[in-house]
Amino acid sequence: MPPKILVGCPTSFHKGYALQQYVEAIKALTYENFDILLVDNSEDDVYFEKIKSLLPVIKGPFFTSARDRIIVSRNILRDKVLKENYDYLFSLEQDVLPPPDILEKLLKHNKQLITGIYFANNLIPDQQTKELMPLVYKLTDEKTLSMRPLSESELWDQENLMEVISAGLGCVLIHRDVLEKIKFRYEKNTFDDRWFFKDCYDKKIKVFADTSIKCKHLIFNRPYPWNKIQK
Repeated sequence: MPPKILVGCPTSFHKGYALQQYVEAIKALTYENFDILLVDNSEDDVYFEKIKSLLPVIKGPFFTSARDRIIVSRNILRDKVLKENYDYLFSLEQDVLPPPDILEKLLKHNKQLITGIYFANNLIPDQQTKELMPLVYKLTDEKTLSMRPLSESELWDQENLMEVISAGLGCVLIHRDVLEKIKFRYEKNTFDDRWFFKDCYDKKIKVFADTSIKCKHLIFNRPYPWNKIQK
């Protein structure tokens, strides 16, 4: 039996613009052993009811702070993986559209923590330009833990598996052994992805990226500017 995977993410009505394309991408996944669960943390049930007609969803608690909503929702998914004997959580944000065979491609590397590539500022993944901002980073200084995004050459000329230091949580496959050691959290004015990968580094859990996997990121159609949402 292939590994059992839970595919999901926190969400809210702010991501409603991406819902239909996300549903299509999820239903196009070719892997044979996965379940889906979204955790809607909107204040009311309107978006929850909309999702419910399309994908499995549960209602998460609402907090004024987006960070608090996201953390609690991610840990609901973490708990489900651990309690219901899933092998992996595939954290797939609702505005990230992966290729249909992404799970097979990630699993073939046999890594506990591995991400595909998506960008902070683009829609189409084959658009080779210096404007791209990959949300995957390599370590540049161990003392300060400073890092840099992957280079153009690493993204396009050396498409393969490489060790990295950090990433976003938009399309990352996380083994249950990692989740047993680390809970999602945040500190200060940063989000949980930074702290998740910092905690992995501290526990000597290696992070990998398959740079041949590039996902679409639906950010140009956001009806709610990110800087207008209370963090």
